[in-house]
Amino acid sequence: MEIKRKPFQGVFNIIRFNWHFYVIAFAVIFLSFLINPFLPSGLQLLIKIGAGIATFSILISLLISFYIYDRSDLYQLKWIQKANQQTLLNINAGFDETSEMIKNKFPGTELSVCDFYNPETHTEVSIRRARKAYPPYPGTITVKTDYLPFQNNQFNTIAGILSVHEIRNEKERVVFFRELHRILKQDGEILITEHLRNTNNFLAYTIGFFHFHSEKTWISTFQKSGFKIKEKFRSTPFITTFILEKNGNSL
Repeated sequence: MEIKRKPFQGVFNIIRFNWHFYVIAFAVIFLSFLINPFLPSGLQLLIKIGAGIATFSILISLLISFYIYDRSDLYQLKWIQKANQQTLLNINAGFDETSEMIKNKFPGTELSVCDFYNPETHTEVSIRRARKAYPPYPGTITVKTDYLPFQNNQFNTIAGILSVHEIRNEKERVVFFRELHRILKQDGEILITEHLRNTNNFLAYTIGFFHFHSEKTWISTFQKSGFKIKEKFRSTPFITTFILEKNGNSL
């Protein structure tokens, strides 16, 4: 039986896990309007413009997030449907919405799930809230980014859905992908789905786009860890999926 997401689930989760940001933002906007009449006229105009831009940016980001996570076909996982699902590893960074979907969509899959969340380095309060709301998929293995406890050439497909960008350090990210290279079968594929640090995501999330990696950064990571891009496509103007394959037999 296929799992259906609830209406507004995506945008609701964003607000629920990051409510402190919205409280602070709207409190600052509200206070700016309270004190505005007591400021010089020139400054009043700047305050009004700034508050208007801030309000507009927040509302636009939520509207676009609603489109991405609640209205688009992102969670149909069409790129996984096209892949070899015999043995599949799904990677998350402490927040896993997709493993149960994958198992329900593809019941014949031998699914493994790993979580590289590290509370010492991943200190965002939003991740802690998400982990409380979404318990780990049964059998999820906690891993470190420098070693994955799987056999060489074990998986036909490895999926990282909106998770691997949480590895902020480039060297750590390359080491992690080299581990993925080791456990992926020679003819296997890695499916990396992410926001990119590009114009579209800047227009959607303003400075929040700095949380994402650029396409150039991803390509560098892939090349240094022994992969080449087999295919690249966008499921929305804001989400890109890279399909990777091994670039030869060794790094």
